[in-house]
Amino acid sequence: MSVPSPTSRGLLIGGKEIPAQSGRITPDLDPVTGEVYLTVPAAGPEDVALAVEAAHAAFATWAGTAPSARRAVLLKAADLMEQRVEEFTEIMVNETGGTRTWAGFNIRMSVDLMRQAATMATRPAGALLASDVPGEWSMAVREPAGVVAAFVPWNGPLILCTRAIAVALATGNPVVVRPSEDAPITSGYFLADLLTEAGIPDGVINIVTNDRTDAPEVVQALIADDRVRRVNFTGSTPVGRIVGRLAGEHLKPVILELGGKNPIVVLDDADAAYAASGVTVAKFMNSGQICLSVDRVILQGGVADAFVQAFVAKVAALGQGDPRGEHTLVGPMINARAAERVAGLVADAVEKGAKVLIGGGPARGTFYPATVLDGVTPQMRIYAEEVFGPVATIFRVDTEDEAVALANDTAYGLSSAVYTENAGRGLAVARRLRHGNVHVNDHSVADEPQAPVGGVKDSGFGHFGSDWGAEFFTETRWVTVADRHTNYPL
Repeated sequence: MSVPSPTSRGLLIGGKEIPAQSGRITPDLDPVTGEVYLTVPAAGPEDVALAVEAAHAAFATWAGTAPSARRAVLLKAADLMEQRVEEFTEIMVNETGGTRTWAGFNIRMSVDLMRQAATMATRPAGALLASDVPGEWSMAVREPAGVVAAFVPWNGPLILCTRAIAVALATGNPVVVRPSEDAPITSGYFLADLLTEAGIPDGVINIVTNDRTDAPEVVQALIADDRVRRVNFTGSTPVGRIVGRLAGEHLKPVILELGGKNPIVVLDDADAAYAASGVTVAKFMNSGQICLSVDRVILQGGVADAFVQAFVAKVAALGQGDPRGEHTLVGPMINARAAERVAGLVADAVEKGAKVLIGGGPARGTFYPATVLDGVTPQMRIYAEEVFGPVATIFRVDTEDEAVALANDTAYGLSSAVYTENAGRGLAVARRLRHGNVHVNDHSVADEPQAPVGGVKDSGFGHFGSDWGAEFFTETRWVTVADRHTNYPL
């Protein structure tokens, strides 16, 4: 059943939806039809200032709210989210072309993320330190940092919006969300609506949308505002460099979750059919438009032919096309520009000698077929560039050392995986891979809400560690209390 959708939204500032001060709007397009799904305001720096002002005004009250009350809001939002699967799926299909399978995963993962984040509201907020001063209590106390600027992408919109703001909210910080121009509802408004319904106070979550042409000045205005104390960005590495530079100029702590050139190594003792199943999911879920998607499939020795045969058969059987189809795994890309870019990578590789095992050819609007390339060499663009689309590249090596060297031969370091029937051997290889996430006998898109998140090298800066970002979103102060007078020397 179709869920009615508004034809427009306003900037969410201080609990109210308002137009941009300029009166300008920008369209949110359906990538399948090319038609306008809805319109949102095209904000400018003056609107950013209003949003930050609203968040800053709400800071003291939200930071002073009882931790159990903050936890209750997040848990209620998670419950509401769990009830809105069909609603979210309908919106995500219309807004991003994401498949029903991917939309369902977004909801399930986001519910778990929200509940995990809620636990951060009531965890200990400091520690008692050792002190050489008699009669003194010495404490490290963590307090909310202040307004958080969160930049959220379109590809895993609800997951990445939840990850960007949930712990910030749990630890007492208000947020200003700048959602993707390609998915302002699923990467911003949808979660804000749930939190509002769950009882979050006005101004604690604010949404600022913009036209793509205005993005640089909106981003700069948000980061430069003195009242913004933390910056959290998820997106491409080129844009992440800009955000990181701006944050550095204004001395703002920043976490950058960036791109990847993720390898999966299939060792010569692996179960070829099992590995092929994992790689198929890791490559073609959401048409390969996941930061954790595998790009390089590295096959050792005798397993190569059996793997390729099984893999190509699985790719041929994939459901491709209408994202509304129950069994569709490969739907459209986010827009025609993205599909043309991927087609260009494939064309360059083929011109330089790569062999198309399945798929290939030109883009068809926003669609590009599931494709497997063999014989990729360093001279081809696709060797080094992030694909971010439904194209897998096959590499064949003789030794384990060659496999590790090839897997590490990239500027990126986000996620990787190793398939082998010998877990000890897999762990030994995993220790040599230079990636933030490494999985033995599971694929590169594996994710759990309680696990640390972050890449190395050009895949990220900063990390959601074992405390899941609670330390990043707080300031640690040293506080002492003496129960007696000190004998001062003067």
